[in-house]
Amino acid sequence: MKLNYLLLDVFTREPLKGNPLAVVLKADGLLDGEMQAIAREFNLSETIFILKPHAERNTAAVRIFTPAVELPFAGHPTVGASVVLGLQNKVSAVRLEEQVGLITALFEKSDKRSGEARFALPRLPSRIAPLDDKPSMAQALGIDAEDIGCDLYQPGLYSAGVDFHLVPVRNADVLRTIQCNMQLWPLAFSHGRQSVYVFTQTPEEADNDFAARMFAPGMGLGEDPGTGSAAASLLGLLSEQADFASGQADYVLRQGHEMGRPCRITLQLRKDNGALVHGGIGGHAIIVGEGVLDLEV
Repeated sequence: MKLNYLLLDVFTREPLKGNPLAVVLKADGLLDGEMQAIAREFNLSETIFILKPHAERNTAAVRIFTPAVELPFAGHPTVGASVVLGLQNKVSAVRLEEQVGLITALFEKSDKRSGEARFALPRLPSRIAPLDDKPSMAQALGIDAEDIGCDLYQPGLYSAGVDFHLVPVRNADVLRTIQCNMQLWPLAFSHGRQSVYVFTQTPEEADNDFAARMFAPGMGLGEDPGTGSAAASLLGLLSEQADFASGQADYVLRQGHEMGRPCRITLQLRKDNGALVHGGIGGHAIIVGEGVLDLEV
């Protein structure tokens, strides 16, 4: 069996920045274990497999794997796959069947190997539980308990398909100094796969509104450069704190700077009578390589 694949950098316009992604094309013949093994072979934060859609009107079905687990939804593979399929099919909209639901991504071509994709969340984020033990969280993150909290934002467990512990911190200096203590991690972050999204406001930075870092030991990852599913969860927290009952807000979030893989993620939320009615994620992606997997024995 031989399978074509593409390598992309996502949430960036520049090669060798952003979050790397492997896109395996025409992967219908693969078994679950084979997909997981291929994702482990690439050893990127995520690998996405393109399959024939179940419904003829859709563009593709996809499955998403980290090196350790399958995910029902992830943002940077969704953006990357949408850019690939938009370029290949020469369309302005891509309909992806993901486990979390059907996603329609709007695509705009930049050049022959790059473009931007934006999509509405198939599942709006919701708060699952508060997170009250600031001393334990601070110890696990290697910061002071007084550093947790940013303006009105307080920690909470949220999900838009994948659970994330959202931890606001005082400022970008605190974000930069995080030193994870994995021995204490399971005690402080016990839900789901122990994934943590630490974020802060960045009023001193002209190009973005928020900065974040993501750590996911339970997904087989250390730190992830750019995490759309975590940013989607963050929209739930931002919506609860937004100082308007109806209307739209647009934000730009940076992630991955501390890793030398800067990512730029666009966020959008819309509220109606105090309730979140729309959440959106977007970003650019660029194809940086291609190859063939030769799995014949």
